[in-house]
Amino acid sequence: MPSAPNSDTAKASQDTDSVTHFGYQDVNTDDKAGKVADVFHSVASKYDIMNDLMSLGIHRIWKRLTIESSGVRPGYKVLDIAGGTGDLTMQFSKRVGEQGQVVLADINSSMLNVGRDRLLDRGYGSNIEFVQANAETLPFPDNHFNCVSIAFGLRNVTDKDKAIASMTRVLKPGGRLLILEFSKPSNPMLSSIYDKYSFTALPFMGKLITNDSSSYQYLAESIRMHPDQETLKGMMENAGLVNCRYHNMSGGIVALHTGIKP
Repeated sequence: MPSAPNSDTAKASQDTDSVTHFGYQDVNTDDKAGKVADVFHSVASKYDIMNDLMSLGIHRIWKRLTIESSGVRPGYKVLDIAGGTGDLTMQFSKRVGEQGQVVLADINSSMLNVGRDRLLDRGYGSNIEFVQANAETLPFPDNHFNCVSIAFGLRNVTDKDKAIASMTRVLKPGGRLLILEFSKPSNPMLSSIYDKYSFTALPFMGKLITNDSSSYQYLAESIRMHPDQETLKGMMENAGLVNCRYHNMSGGIVALHTGIKP
């Protein structure tokens, strides 16, 4: 019969369980959300400019393909998590029409305010609701949305499995989860070039445009710490989603994962 762990062993296990990563740093699990919040408070006002610069505008193509893969129709209810400045929300709003609803949710108040102002200034808002929410504990009923999306946000979540389970819970049966995220390039040469670009150009542009190189150093590191394509697919299947698949874009620099709630 195995002996019970001593107090030192139990404490070590508990300490390990309470540690997660913030980029390449190990941090207390309870501290990560605050550190991520500080990053996005810092970059919110220049977020769209930096997206265009960092991706050379290609992020617009990635997002357009995500919208086209969503299957969203007039009258649908859509949740755009980590919706930030509202790129996906804007397109979903057009697709669901006046009889539908889109919820732009973001844990970060600065990003949410920028997104709200941007959409309202462009005449959107009649079918959009803005909610500050944590992806791990979404404040919505079970089986409520036809589609849930999260674009370039999952890698910043502390407990990704919990977030995917939460997103699955609020989906209606037959509803679709879309996860657009940086991933792992399939070509070693591309991967090497991408690494050099990420760890030199991104912090440099962050310093130049936002006067904040450290936030973009974190963003580069967070991409490397994010699960690869097959691992993320398995996490979605573990949450109970079916027909899970992914589509690599730009050689696997970005991947769109989709799954259906049975």
